Amino acid sequence: MEQATAEIQATKSLAHQIATALQQEIVQGTLSVEERLPSETEIAKRFGVSQPTVREALKILAAKKLVRSKRGPNGGVFVNAPSLTAASQMLQEMTTWFVGLGVFGLSEIVEARLLLGRTCVQLAAQRATEEDLRSIEATLEAFERVDISDDEFCRLDVAFHHAIAQATGNNELRFIMLVVNDSLIPATNMISFRFRERGRVVSLHSDILDALRARDAAAATAAFEELIAYQSSVYEKALSARQSEQPRKQALTQAQTQEGR
Repeated sequence: MEQATAEIQATKSLAHQIATALQQEIVQGTLSVEERLPSETEIAKRFGVSQPTVREALKILAAKKLVRSKRGPNGGVFVNAPSLTAASQMLQEMTTWFVGLGVFGLSEIVEARLLLGRTCVQLAAQRATEEDLRSIEATLEAFERVDISDDEFCRLDVAFHHAIAQATGNNELRFIMLVVNDSLIPATNMISFRFRERGRVVSLHSDILDALRARDAAAATAAFEELIAYQSSVYEKALSARQSEQPRKQALTQAQTQEGR
């Protein structure tokens, strides 16, 4: 680890500056995976700050899943191994927030899922192993059960598309799809679940799997596009219903307010 004192700027908190400096060393490989960081005392001396400030900086790194603490004689703070799941989870939370606030509109959601999903099914049709196909099929079998809750139905919908992304053999694409699927599918399902037909959704997923098994990229793409078109129409119907209910809810709230006076 380099011992040069980092430049401290008054415009940012000391803890954030130290966290940024240590993060750069992790990303650049100066601090290796599973390497133990210097003690709080050593880091404090290096940057010319107090130990509580260092402690706050390490909390920032831990929140980003870059480091972890370990107790005991051989304990300390260690650099975490990279995790696609952990990284995507942080992005997924922000994306879900944006969807909920309406920062991402329906047309943008549909466009993003179409562009990325097409690539996934096309690559999966070419590259999926038998193990990949069995994983997709296992998810579909659970998806077909009529006794599962709406939350479980949504979870399996996400899992199905994760399995397809896994079958592409491309980790970068898989990472992107973890974010897309984990945020956009639940966010839209939360609004549209009362209007969808489960049987129709399951049938369209089954068509995708059949095409993947046949190594037919064109058919897989067509089935995926039909699925997105159906889900978009359901989402629009749900939004329309929500908007039409809004005046009635507002009137009811006003009436209850007046009665309470």
